[in-house]
Amino acid sequence: MARTGRLDSIQLSDGGVPKRPVAEAAVGAGGLAGDRQRDLRYHGGPLRAVCLFSAEVITALRAEGHPILPGGTGENLTVSGLPWGEVVPGAELAVGPVLLRVESYAAPCQNISGSFAGRASARISQKLHPGWSRVYASVVAPGAVRVGDAVVLRPPAPAGR
Repeated sequence: MARTGRLDSIQLSDGGVPKRPVAEAAVGAGGLAGDRQRDLRYHGGPLRAVCLFSAEVITALRAEGHPILPGGTGENLTVSGLPWGEVVPGAELAVGPVLLRVESYAAPCQNISGSFAGRASARISQKLHPGWSRVYASVVAPGAVRVGDAVVLRPPAPAGR
C-alpha cells in the first residue's frame, strides 16, 4: 500500500556537511545538481545518488539531546509523514515527478559526528538502531524537486515478482 508524505527540505553541498538548504533542485542519475561528495568511495555514484532522511527521526534525535538539523548528516532530501521503518531497500519514493529506488542504508561516519551528543554518530546506524538510519537511493526517473512536493512511498515488490 502506498503512503504519502511531504518533502520538507532539500540540501546541497560543495562537499562536506552540513549541506545548505535550497528551495528546489534538479535530480539526475548522478544525484542533485550542485551537490558534491568529497569521498566517492563511500558517497555518491548511481546507487547512492540521493541520500534521504526522516524529519520525524531528526525531531526524535533532537529530543534525545542531539544538535542535529536537516542537512547535518549529509542528507539531500528530508521527508516527513512516512513510516520511516518502511523506507527500506527495494522501496520506491516518488518525490514530485522524480522516482527514486532505495538501494541501501547509509552508514554513519565521523564527518557527521558533530550532529550528535558526544559525537555518537552510531546513533543512526541501521545495524545498532534499526529504523533510525538515512537511506541511499538511485534515480529511476529524473526531474526537479521542490520543497513541499508530495512524497509517495511504494513498498518493495514481493519476492518472486
